[in-house]
Amino acid sequence: MASTHVITGAGSGIGRLVAERLHARGDHLVLLARSAARAADLRTAFPGSTVVVADLARPDGLARALAEQDAVIPAAVDAIIHAAGVVHLGAVADLPVNAWESQLAVNLVAPAEVTRLLLPRVRAARGQVLFVNSGAGLNAHPEWSAYAASKHGLKALADALRTEEALHGVRVTSIYPGRTATPMQREVHAQEGAEYDPSRWIDPASVVAAILTALDLPRDAVISDLTVRPGVR
Repeated sequence: MASTHVITGAGSGIGRLVAERLHARGDHLVLLARSAARAADLRTAFPGSTVVVADLARPDGLARALAEQDAVIPAAVDAIIHAAGVVHLGAVADLPVNAWESQLAVNLVAPAEVTRLLLPRVRAARGQVLFVNSGAGLNAHPEWSAYAASKHGLKALADALRTEEALHGVRVTSIYPGRTATPMQREVHAQEGAEYDPSRWIDPASVVAAILTALDLPRDAVISDLTVRPGVR
């Protein structure tokens, strides 16, 4: 029987690839899109999927957006995969307040709100919540303060949720990829003023392999935290 997965960030990068893999094996996808134009692209790319227009940059509107699509979202959700994210680098002395607010909204508050709203459906499936975190969720480096703060917060969210939901049979996993060759990594290099060479970084397929391993793990175990680092080439 096909599983149902709710995915954020399916428009590009790791989220796009994990959606492709799950769609190819016949699972049903519920994809969150930030705009009607992005939603149309996702419907074309993933025929048969449910696409909900819900802007993660405005977490206070997510309840309304999901409520409007309540009838088409299955009553049981096997997994929520939080793969969306934004990054804006800069020193603490220079980052404006909107850079903090936007990263905290998309990277932390929105995942918390999406999880809260859909948690009854995940409980019904004894399912899983998987957070695509970052190496920045474990260590903060210069110029990365706001992004790292949002990802450290995401780790805290996952850790608390894991204990809270154990009695409901819900598994919670955090994946911590190092630098991965995605459009976000290209953007990071542009912000750093560095030349981007994707061959230096993790192939997104390797991170997706880790995600699928966590999702497909037999029910007698859970991968709670998994770090994926660039290997020796």
